Amino acid sequence: MGIAVGIDLGTSNSVVAVMRDGKSVVLADEEGRKIHPSVVAFGYGHSVVVGQRARQQLAYAPENTVYSAKRLIGRRADSEEVDRVRRMVGWGVATGPNGDARIRVQGKVYAVQEIAAHILSHMKKIAEQATGEVVDAAVITVPAYFNDQQRQATRDAATIAGLNCLRIINEPTAAALAYGFGQGRRQHVAVYDLGGGTFDISILRLDDDLFEVISTSGDTFLGGDDFDGVIADHLMAQLTHQAGVDLSGSAAARNKLREAAERAKRALSEVEAVAVKVPGLGRDAQGNPIGLQTRLDQHTVQRLIMPLIQRSFVVCDDALNQAGLTPRQIDEVLLVGGMTRYPLIAEAVGHYFGRSPNTHLNPDEVVAQGAAVQAHNLTSFSETPGAVLLDVTPQTLGIRTVGGFVEAIIPRNTPIPTQEAKTFHTAHDNQTEVRIQVFQGESRMAADNELLGDFVLGDLEPMERGKVKVKVNFAIDADGIVKVTAQDLHTGNNVDMLIEACSNLSADEVQEMKFDDLGF
Repeated sequence: MGIAVGIDLGTSNSVVAVMRDGKSVVLADEEGRKIHPSVVAFGYGHSVVVGQRARQQLAYAPENTVYSAKRLIGRRADSEEVDRVRRMVGWGVATGPNGDARIRVQGKVYAVQEIAAHILSHMKKIAEQATGEVVDAAVITVPAYFNDQQRQATRDAATIAGLNCLRIINEPTAAALAYGFGQGRRQHVAVYDLGGGTFDISILRLDDDLFEVISTSGDTFLGGDDFDGVIADHLMAQLTHQAGVDLSGSAAARNKLREAAERAKRALSEVEAVAVKVPGLGRDAQGNPIGLQTRLDQHTVQRLIMPLIQRSFVVCDDALNQAGLTPRQIDEVLLVGGMTRYPLIAEAVGHYFGRSPNTHLNPDEVVAQGAAVQAHNLTSFSETPGAVLLDVTPQTLGIRTVGGFVEAIIPRNTPIPTQEAKTFHTAHDNQTEVRIQVFQGESRMAADNELLGDFVLGDLEPMERGKVKVKVNFAIDADGIVKVTAQDLHTGNNVDMLIEACSNLSADEVQEMKFDDLGF
């Protein structure tokens, strides 16, 4: 048998950890790196490299180098979020057979799960090389606000990579687990998780080794990529002003400016101002090379990114309201995600909560460490009790009713696992079937929410409208995966469905995509 690890599958970077001698240890590759870019690069003959080597290719072959793929996982190709990614990256975004967003590189279309699987496989290899043992199972973390489609897609990626996904757990919950496991703490803890692509805030109650999530809220399109993006847009505007040429349509120029923006952002966390010099961005009408030379200071960057920071506090307000707490009732604030290293963000978070955040945890590594703790708890046979995690469903689940409305079945922030049922009546005379459409989201209108899936309960007895009663039961397991059952209360006929969302892969497709022993 192999060992189980914890994997933080991030938008920008990924990390793998394992329990050793009662401690969660982050594993390094052969070159000593513990943090690995979530980048997949395709070369000649569709050969694949992952991580730091792949990131090096981004500068000269952006059309063949996939980054921030996590922002597409479980999303439909026609969504607003996917349109934003399409405008940002050099590689292509295609539409899959089920309407799902897919990735086009070198004329070939890949499911997003395949790209994620390459990253997971890379983490698996790093762990095997570091431990000298076979790795066959993992606890994988996702943003707390991920919906059911995105969680299912993450499990698919694990299967493709040859990993048994023991559990999907939320990133803030994993961070709290790494912080509090075995420490005997009794506190209200807020986990402010600002990563490369997403933002989450979770409010937890810690009671010794009981970790109870009270509420969670998030924005799946607010992260380091967006902070880099607003700085890069500022640099592009300066380039246009200097050169008199608009290069915003050039993927290569955009990528070079994003890299310059990220470098400048990092430098400005330590110095007041930096010089920015980016040559070789393009050519003007006379064929002369175009480059950018400018200066960025902390004041300018603060002005650019402050609206994004304020967006995060709107989400924090929501989570605290759901928990019935005020910022001053929080005993500890944990910072998670690479963006929280930026001093302005840590300062703003401290001001919001009225207390300085905890600085003893590594914000890049703590999520993987918590996942490793949970992996150990699920696979060890120790007589010592492990941590108990009580999580919540992040978004409301319901079904579409007459008029295009959604009837909520399980409200957001309901503790899971859970199940709930409601009885509905037929809407038309002589109705012989009902279509159950399952939605996730907070709007009363179905069109504004995410369609998770649908199925039909047939063979109803033709009767006057309202006479036939159909009981719909929702069940959510500890991974946040949804199962829906509909039953005709008159005949006893029923049909159930594990929500394999409309934009996800079928079980057969997942098996066909599974990597061989070489990992691809």
